[in-house]
Amino acid sequence: MIKLLHAADLHLDSPFSGLAPEQARQRRREQRQLPMQLAELARVHGCDALLLAGDVFDSDNAAPDTIEALQAAFAACPCPVFIAPGNHDCLTPGSAYLTARWPENVHIFTSPAASFVELPDVRCRVFGAGFPAAHASGLLSSVSAPQDGWTNVMVLHGDAVNAGSPYNAVTKEQIAASGLRYLALGHIHQASGLLCAGGTAYAWPGCAMGRGFDELGLKGAYLVTLTESDCKLDFLPLGGRSYEILRVPAGDDAAAALDAALPQDTSRDIYRVILTGEAARPDLNALYAQFAPRFFSLTLRDETTPRRDL
Repeated sequence: MIKLLHAADLHLDSPFSGLAPEQARQRRREQRQLPMQLAELARVHGCDALLLAGDVFDSDNAAPDTIEALQAAFAACPCPVFIAPGNHDCLTPGSAYLTARWPENVHIFTSPAASFVELPDVRCRVFGAGFPAAHASGLLSSVSAPQDGWTNVMVLHGDAVNAGSPYNAVTKEQIAASGLRYLALGHIHQASGLLCAGGTAYAWPGCAMGRGFDELGLKGAYLVTLTESDCKLDFLPLGGRSYEILRVPAGDDAAAALDAALPQDTSRDIYRVILTGEAARPDLNALYAQFAPRFFSLTLRDETTPRRDL
């Protein structure tokens, strides 16, 4: 049995431009805690490797504090760490992947040509390839894993949803022809669940932390358990704040309707509340003053329509 922890799209140092400046700084500090959370999950679950499928950084201008946090987390990780750079953290000159000193258990795939590292203790090969620039293609097409009794897995940033994607479009035919047992993908920010093409299982866990209202709900990583005959995925939440959209019929009393519709505890989260239905125009400023203290961040939108007297 082989256990892998599969995470992707941490996007460290994201701008969080939709938040107030101090809130954005706080969110970036919280982001820096993600790598240590992953290291702890790898320890708790006895993982044989941590696979990071690209966009670990949001750009090629990683802050020194972020690099130090990542180095400390990797040093604390009890298993090898494999990174396949993506389109946001591609291998341009000056990339932290090329200039920073990383612990000995870290392997970064620094070429678009696929290569592998062997883990003899569990008879596993970890393949990988990295984006040389913001756009890439064909990083999986040349992979043909040997069928010799070893378990072959790969970590790769790539778009398995959009065939015309400039971000290393990956097809089901390429996946099926790869000879891999498991393909750990990144790039799509909503978790996929377990998918199969031919004899290859593949998945992407989504982003590790929501950064906007297009990245709603709970975020996390996959615990991948490979046996001789099976591949099992368990979603491991990383906690933290989530982005949520709540639609509330305003009715005759928008404040009462909103109060009744809210979950019990919203203090950690970022909400967009949309008032709907036929109603008198709500006073958004008054509603914000009343409810904003119950959230980390609150945005109100009025999509009500005037009442009609037929």
